[in-house]
Amino acid sequence: MSKPIVAVVGRPNVGKSTFFNRIAGHRISIVEDTPGVTRDRVYADVSWLDNEFVMIDTGGIEPESTDVIMAQMRDQAQVAIDTADVIIFMVDGRVSYTTADEEIAMMLRRSKKPIMLVVNKIDGSETPDTIYDFYNLGLGEPLPISSVNALGLGDLLDAVIENFKDIDHEEEEEDVIKVALIGKPNAGKSSLVNSFLGENRVIVSDVAGTTRDAIDTPFERDGQKYVLIDTAGLRRKSRVNENIERYSVLRALTAIERSDVCLIVVDATEGVTEQDKKVAGYAHEAGKGVIIVVNKWDLIDKDNFTYKSAEAKVRNELAFMTYAPILFVSALTKQRLNKLLEKVVHVSGQCNLRVSTGLLNDIINEAILLNQPPSDKGKRLKIYYMTQSSVNPPTFITFVNDKELAHFSYMRYLENQIRKNFIFEGTPIVMKVRQKNSTMFD
Repeated sequence: MSKPIVAVVGRPNVGKSTFFNRIAGHRISIVEDTPGVTRDRVYADVSWLDNEFVMIDTGGIEPESTDVIMAQMRDQAQVAIDTADVIIFMVDGRVSYTTADEEIAMMLRRSKKPIMLVVNKIDGSETPDTIYDFYNLGLGEPLPISSVNALGLGDLLDAVIENFKDIDHEEEEEDVIKVALIGKPNAGKSSLVNSFLGENRVIVSDVAGTTRDAIDTPFERDGQKYVLIDTAGLRRKSRVNENIERYSVLRALTAIERSDVCLIVVDATEGVTEQDKKVAGYAHEAGKGVIIVVNKWDLIDKDNFTYKSAEAKVRNELAFMTYAPILFVSALTKQRLNKLLEKVVHVSGQCNLRVSTGLLNDIINEAILLNQPPSDKGKRLKIYYMTQSSVNPPTFITFVNDKELAHFSYMRYLENQIRKNFIFEGTPIVMKVRQKNSTMFD
């Protein structure tokens, strides 16, 4: 099930970015006391009381503005509203509501989404009388907060997650593999979808960025059901000139979140670009199964060394994804597309692979004998045992005497030993360390 999405909207300079940064836990949005500084939506994964969700910061909305940038921010915020499950409408508590606030409130009521009316900049111990003016917006009880001083944020987040139980999530069908095709524009994602289906179900064009939204296409092959999620290409910010392209980033990230396996589609004629690395990083950080798909292989002049050379270049550029298989395909000639679907099924299975605690610890104990854990100032890391806590992605918890001694390099060594024995092809592995009191085990 995908995470709920919470959008923070409001007119410029009401403190949305300060609030967003406070909730996200680190400074992501630009904060400046000038209206309209935040021009692009910014997103972050947030957790509150074991509820995980995605929060979106938006540019300020000026409903009646004819300024080009303000108009773009208004449209951008509208897409965030359309995408969101819950909306936080932020207003400035130091002043009464404005005509712009009334226009935004009307815009939000049309969305039929749960709306939290949040009055920011209530910094004193007493709530000013102006807060009661906001009842006139017709959005229910105003919630006073101070983003700067972190006042009232817990109550607000409690109210936000209370709405999650009412979200109508689609029931996920069992044994269906959801496959997101991600990558920069014009790499051939839509062409791959059409080749899988054997018909033109998705618009294909040489114009980069033809696909604006994520498009779900179910199909079945050899008894296995799939849902192909074709996404708009993710562009570098410097190349995002058309406002509608900005919307595509959120849609693609949402598609990654919903998927089981991500196909990172690379244009063989261009090789792996910086943007391809960024797209791959999104999937890696989300813990999704990954296959690197080098498309347009039919356009490459080949000799006996072409394949190995191209594979080595991809591996070098995506060195953080050594676990991901690489397939060189052609959507046009359908070269290796059957093998690609087979690999999708295989990677999906690897993402769900579980290893018994006993067998896992046999491997870990052997690894420890071959390479002793590190020590510091006479104290050596002691590993008591390891267990797999979850799948998608496979997550392992190592219980030790001192977390500070569990150096990244040694944990990577243990991960490599796990992969050496159990493969886990196409899926990242999450290694967690938990400290135990050594007297309990000695």
